[in-house]
Amino acid sequence: MTQPPQPPNEPPQGGFGAPQDPPPGGFGAPTPPPADPFGKQPANPPAGGFGAPQTPSPAGTPQTPPQQPGPGYGYPQGQPPQPGYGYPQGQPPQPGYGYPQSPVPGQPQQGYGFPQGLPPGQPPQQGYGYQTTPMQQPYPPQQNGNGGKKFTTQMQIIVAASVAVVLIVVAGIWFSSSGGDEGKKDKASQSSGGTTEGKDGGQGGAVGGGGKEKAPADPKSKAAFQLPEPKVNDVTKVDGSWMTDKAYVKTGLNEIVGYDAVKGTKLWSIPLAGQLCAASRHMSEDYKTAIAFEEAKPTKARKYQPCNQVGAIDLNTGKLMWSKSVTAATSGDEPLRYNEITLSGTTVAAAGTEGGAAFDLNTGAERWKPKVSTDGCYDAGYAGGEALAVVRKCGTYDDPQLVIQALNPTTGAPLSSYKMPPGVDYASIVSTKPLVVAADVGDTAGDGSGISDFFSIDASTGKLLTRIAADGEKYAARCASTEVESCQRLAVGNNRIYVPTEDHEGTGEYGDTNEIVSFDLTTGKPTSDRADAGDRYTMFPLRMDGGNIIAYKTPPYDKGGQIVSIDGATFKQTVLMENPSEESVRDAENSFSGDYSEMLYSAGRLYISQTMISKTTGSSLGGKEYLAVSFGTS
Repeated sequence: MTQPPQPPNEPPQGGFGAPQDPPPGGFGAPTPPPADPFGKQPANPPAGGFGAPQTPSPAGTPQTPPQQPGPGYGYPQGQPPQPGYGYPQGQPPQPGYGYPQSPVPGQPQQGYGFPQGLPPGQPPQQGYGYQTTPMQQPYPPQQNGNGGKKFTTQMQIIVAASVAVVLIVVAGIWFSSSGGDEGKKDKASQSSGGTTEGKDGGQGGAVGGGGKEKAPADPKSKAAFQLPEPKVNDVTKVDGSWMTDKAYVKTGLNEIVGYDAVKGTKLWSIPLAGQLCAASRHMSEDYKTAIAFEEAKPTKARKYQPCNQVGAIDLNTGKLMWSKSVTAATSGDEPLRYNEITLSGTTVAAAGTEGGAAFDLNTGAERWKPKVSTDGCYDAGYAGGEALAVVRKCGTYDDPQLVIQALNPTTGAPLSSYKMPPGVDYASIVSTKPLVVAADVGDTAGDGSGISDFFSIDASTGKLLTRIAADGEKYAARCASTEVESCQRLAVGNNRIYVPTEDHEGTGEYGDTNEIVSFDLTTGKPTSDRADAGDRYTMFPLRMDGGNIIAYKTPPYDKGGQIVSIDGATFKQTVLMENPSEESVRDAENSFSGDYSEMLYSAGRLYISQTMISKTTGSSLGGKEYLAVSFGTS
């Protein structure tokens, strides 16, 4: 989905204030004075869920359920957000991301959510995954004499139960005939990192387990603390949030602040010369990371300050270890301006439209800087983590040629190169180890997600292993065209890529649901993996935990969200956290837009925060707006 350009910032009009702790009285219906940390709430169900697209600012005055919903996911929202999925609608809405589908008699089409992979290098085929006729509903109603949803639901249950029995019997026969030692060997060899093991040719049998996240005795959580949103006069980027064993760290207004992980009390603050404009999503093992920020605060004479400062921060001590600017190779004495920054090992790599540069994380010493290219090529952006890779852009603006390179982090030397096919203007690196790239080839995605295909590449040779068609009508992962390392709602591990399906009608009276499915990164074929969100819930991956997938379940209007761990081998779900269902807490949890928020979960603690804030005139949260909210289990 195309993200808005980086906005300028105004001087701060106020600070954060003290973090807000829930009162001893707990939650419930607020009464004057409110016994509720989120304040008095409207009686209506929340407008939109966590996954519902919103404008960067929180919703305004709560709206009654609409008769006709607005445009679907990825479309600029000119009207206030509409009620999210799970809320009964007066009129059957049209399909669109984040909006409920009207109940339709009949069953889902055969094979929903399981497209066929493409052979290496082969372009998408017209047919599966490429709609040829207008589609008004995700599933056409079946013509039968009985009609009615109750009959078809019962039939679905009977058929599903019958099929399950047959599958269990067949699976038992197969297992007894093949022997059970192979699975034990695979699990024994699985490391705690668990990002690439588990090849199975797309037929199931991934290696799960090895995760650190364990279910608590009681997964029911409580709202912990909330950080009030700072006052600004313009759209302001507040990207960047991190967790250590002691602190939750969040970007604020011209500063980065560390808060006690449990209490929310302020531990330290790192003042910046100007507003942060890019932050690495990766940390070193000793909790150090990299940032890019503007050289000064906005003034009347210069409202738009350049983002030309790069630095490293210690998240344990709350110190800015170093900061510097680098002269651009193509612009004389003009400092290089950065759009994004990442970290791999001890190498900080930052890039912009004028190229990139790399630094030592601990000292700030310059490691390498791309040289001026005679063919006009430059490093558009880097992705870090276990390895380092770059999207290198060549050609002209109207006819670009993108090259994906695996790099030596210390020297910047290319280890391999893969040339993207024609028709790719932007590419996002989903994972560096294994190397997986997402792109919207020929602008065919059609849903603003930035993804029509995934490319699995052998990082050692640059050979394309497989190309996976990811039909925008079926899958809900997304990447921003403005940043190389920006993909959300997907995870890579066990030699698979895990993606959520788009919302579709569930089996209940109303409300949408979806699934998480996967594709083999060697063959490109869909696997047998399938995790159902359940009626009125939708879900998407957050990250890997060893061989398991950590996922968030977006709740219906009357429930709290959930964090679940999905076993990579069995796809069994374990609830790690279930948030409160009180209206005020639900509204706060659901007030964060899926496009402009970050979500971190670890060790029984969940933090949801904004990545973009703006001047507002109030919200549906009784006038309160939050930079971040947190939840914790006992």
